[in-house]
Amino acid sequence: MYSRHVYPNGLRLITVPMDSTHTVTVLVLVATGSRYETRENNGISHFLEHMMFKGTTKRPNAMDIAEELDAIGAEYNAFTSKEYTGYYVKCAAEKFNVALDVIADIFQNSKFNEHEIDKERGPIKEEINMYLDNPSRYVASLFEELMHGDQPLGWDTAGKKETIDRLARNDFVADFQTHYFAKNTVVALAGNINPSVVEAKVTEYFGSIRENVQIEALPAVVTQTKPQLKIFHKKTDQTHINLGFRAFSYLNPDYPVLEVMSVIMGGGMSSRLFTEVREKRGLAYRIHTGVSAYNETGDFTTSAGLNNANIIPALNVILDEYKKLTKEPISAKELAKAKDYIKGTVAIGLEASDDQASFYADQDLLEKRILTIEERLARIDAVNSEDILRVAQEIIKPSGLNLALIGPFDPDHKEIRDVLESF
Repeated sequence: MYSRHVYPNGLRLITVPMDSTHTVTVLVLVATGSRYETRENNGISHFLEHMMFKGTTKRPNAMDIAEELDAIGAEYNAFTSKEYTGYYVKCAAEKFNVALDVIADIFQNSKFNEHEIDKERGPIKEEINMYLDNPSRYVASLFEELMHGDQPLGWDTAGKKETIDRLARNDFVADFQTHYFAKNTVVALAGNINPSVVEAKVTEYFGSIRENVQIEALPAVVTQTKPQLKIFHKKTDQTHINLGFRAFSYLNPDYPVLEVMSVIMGGGMSSRLFTEVREKRGLAYRIHTGVSAYNETGDFTTSAGLNNANIIPALNVILDEYKKLTKEPISAKELAKAKDYIKGTVAIGLEASDDQASFYADQDLLEKRILTIEERLARIDAVNSEDILRVAQEIIKPSGLNLALIGPFDPDHKEIRDVLESF
């Protein structure tokens, strides 16, 4: 069970009582991220997220914030994606006042000290370096760049180093005032809480939150008409790929069909791709199929780390398995197994207070609706074999095929390109 309250200024509060835990998670989500940026300030949402922990009027520096949260043994962090930014503190239930006070303070009163901004440029650029040195992570960014091109959804959330060096304090203040306000924000508390007490405390701690008018991100423009390939040449012992197709928004009624399809393809150790690519042929250690989605678009994609010498046969096997989805109906047994897999992972994934807070807050912020766990699983249960065949035939086609690859290959590798173009 959950409760949702909207304050007169538009701030949304979600409370999720959990009697079985001794913790509370305070999560604040704001509808801003890299898809709200321009070429000139790409990376500012992520940089600003870092700056929120660097001092407020009440807690003047980063150590004041860190020491107060460390003193209660809290877990705390923040994250930036393309469509939202989040801040959370997870702590013992009796200390939730401290967590709420600190998060409300940084959310409303961060100073953006110029000296601190200059210091943080280095860590931000080292974070970018870290991602560049992690090919299994970086290939996902290349895939999005390939899919969406030179528009906000195609830009990396961390931005470019030259932009990080150029951003000035007034840029942070402007971005903060443009996006961090009541109607753009969801506050969620999950755990051992009393919802009426929480509602009063949020009124107290977020009493001075700014008000503003919400802005919409520019819609994604799709121009792809044929298979696309992006190879990043790097001397690696393993080739890392993201291979997939354009798909649906999380708002599309067929999104649950994609979720079931992804499990069938590469959702576990008995999935089709794990069996064919790893178990039967030994071409990979890691292989997984998943769904990514935004407000108006998405993708259905397999990621893998493959043996360099066997990249061509591996690509062929993966694409053959995609084709099978468009030609052969799923058996009742395989369909039931995929649904039970989802139900099991959902149950495990929602055991903790931070998982519960995210489950409800993400929906409210992004989808402008909340489905309960039971309603979500009912949509999964409603998927049938005909749905999977229909959706597979709709999305698995050459005009939506994309491959991003990191490995010791020439960017114009003809044989790899030929595999895609022959699909």
